[in-house]
Formats: sequence, structure tokens, C-alpha cells
Amino acid sequence: MVVLALVSGCGETTAGESRPPPVDTAATAEASAEATASATGAPSATPTAAPTVDPRRTEPLVDRWGEDVVWKGSLAEQNALMFEQLEQAHGITPEQRQKLEAIFAASDVLGQGNPEAAKHAASPKACRDLLAEKKIDYDDAASEAICGHRYMAPVYDPDRQKPEEASVCIDRFEFPNIPCVYPVTWVRASEAVAICQAMGKRLCDAHEWEGACYGKLTSVEESYNFGLIKKMKLEDAIKGMRAQQNINNHDDRRWAYGPKYHKGICATSSRKSKDCGVGWRNCGTNTFPAGMFPDCKSSFGVYDQHGNAAEHMNLPLSPDQLASSPEQTYGHTEMKGSWFVFDQVKAHEDHCRWRAPYWHGTRVMNPKSHRNYHLGFRCCASVKPR
Repeated sequence: MVVLALVSGCGETTAGESRPPPVDTAATAEASAEATASATGAPSATPTAAPTVDPRRTEPLVDRWGEDVVWKGSLAEQNALMFEQLEQAHGITPEQRQKLEAIFAASDVLGQGNPEAAKHAASPKACRDLLAEKKIDYDDAASEAICGHRYMAPVYDPDRQKPEEASVCIDRFEFPNIPCVYPVTWVRASEAVAICQAMGKRLCDAHEWEGACYGKLTSVEESYNFGLIKKMKLEDAIKGMRAQQNINNHDDRRWAYGPKYHKGICATSSRKSKDCGVGWRNCGTNTFPAGMFPDCKSSFGVYDQHGNAAEHMNLPLSPDQLASSPEQTYGHTEMKGSWFVFDQVKAHEDHCRWRAPYWHGTRVMNPKSHRNYHLGFRCCASVKPR
């Protein structure tokens, strides 16, 4: 019970709290309607094709944070900067940007945290300086050729496959999937689906995230007992699937960086806001810039799966609920990873194949799925093996 209280203690914005004023969406009404349809499970258009991006560009990423760890503007201005960064880093089209703007504008809290409460653990410039000092460049032309997107990694079973035989790729960092940029939080699972679709991707299935972390992708059959839903009530089936997974992997625990848990390797040493109780007003998203802990990576080169933000994932209870299925009806919410204060508040397990209890559980496409200050996401993409 203590674990549950620690993890779920800071959740939805409560009534009467101050929030940033909503952005005027009149100029993006058509895109907003499309985004809303996507986020509520209505049929959507085929995801936008991945843009062609030169992985060898060296110009500095547009950034108005400087050496600050607090944002001095509004949430809307912060999001506008992120859209510029997405254009520069990922080459998103005007159509993609319009879809993303509509999704963010439809929420009063979606972004990189409440600017009035967040004090980040390090600045974007500190991150860039550290990577420059270590001569680290996160571009990977070979992986981009396989995945069709910048900053993605192929996920596969190395015992029987080569990287180019992968059928799925995963973002190397949490969205917006850009090195030295803060992850997005306060996102509902349904919004994460819509954002991934706008990027030409999809939300990850639980076993895909687990395989990216562990360094070996397991099959769907090994990862889920779909028969349970035929024998049990919904929550009992989810509980049974979780218990079976955790028992099967108890003696084979592994973290992205190795076989034993260690402090100090990942973005887990930040602090919770002093007055953080529940909600947007006082709970700062005090994250590190993405990729600032280069040793916090899996053998596939996927970063920050421990620390920074916990992540929304899809837990399917039947084959048609797989995010990778043609139906893309999605299943139930699953939380992955850990968050930015985990060194001080180790409230639960966070090894690669651990599955969490059904905390704040809903269907992924529920428009009221859970959101909070330390919960983000990353995207996956289905690819054709070469």
C-alpha cells in the first residue's frame, strides 16, 4: 500500500487550482477536430510519412532556455519553442506541426511541466556542453536507414536477427525525442497516441518497450497470456498477466545499463517540488534534459528508460489490441520506467521487464486516461524487415 501511495500521490489537477489560460484554437479548428477524433479512437488517416532528415547536420538546435533551469515565459510559448525544435530536429511538415499544435492546444496542461513550478535539474546548455566534452553524437545513420526516422533504434532478438531484420523501432528518448530537450509530461495516453500518429508513428506495446530496455525482443506469445481475459474479469486478467510476467522474469532482472540496479547512472537524482501535493499548481516537472546521462542506455542505444519521466505504454489483452496490429484499437494503460526522484523515492521496481500494478488504469483511448507531472511517453514505429 505504501508503494501505491508514493507512485499515485501526484496525479490529476484538482478543482480550484490555477492553470495557464487555454490557447485560442480557432485558427486550428479543423486540425483540432482531426486530433480529437484520433484521441477518442475514431478512424484516422494513415500516419504521415517520415520526412527525409540529414543525420549529419551540425547547426545548433534553436533554444531560448540558455543556461536557465526555469522557463521565463508561458506554457504556450514553451510549446511553440518545442514545435520549432521538432521542425529542425525531425523535419516535421507544416501539416504535422498543425496537428501537434491542435493536440497541445486542446489541453490546458500538456507540455514540459508547469513553468511556474518546474525547476529543472540541469539546463539544455549544460547538457550540450557535457555531450560535446564527451564527444557524443546521438545520430546514427544506419539505424535511421532501418527506421526511417531520426533518433530511433531497431528492436529485435539478437539471438536470431540482425538489426535490419527488425520489425519495430523505438524512439531513443522520451518525446519530443530530441537530445538535450526536456521530456513532455502531463500527457494522457490517448493524447500520446494522437501525438505519435502525427509523427508518423504509434504508441509502443509493453513488450516492445521491455525488449528495447533489456536488449532482446520477446515474441507476442511469450509476452502476453491472452487466454486470461476469456476466463477472468478484466482487472483480474490484467493482474494475472502482470503476476505471470513478473514471476517469469524475477530471476532474470536487468536494467538498460546492466544486470544490477545502481544509483547515479540515470536521470534519477532530481528533487520533488517542495510544496508538491497533488496537481498542476505546485508539482514541478523537475526533469533533466534528454540524453544527459549517456550511460543510461540499453544495448540497442535507447536512453532514459529509467529516470526522467515514467512512460505510458499499451497493454493489450487480445491480439487486436496490439498497437502493432492493423486494427490499432489499443488495450489498457501500462506505466513503464521510473522518474526523476527515483534515487530518493524508490517506490517500485523499475527493471526492464517489470510490469506495474493497474495504477489509474483505463483503456488507452479513454479521453480521461491518467496524466501527471512525472508521466510522459515515447513512440514506436512498425517497419518492414529488410
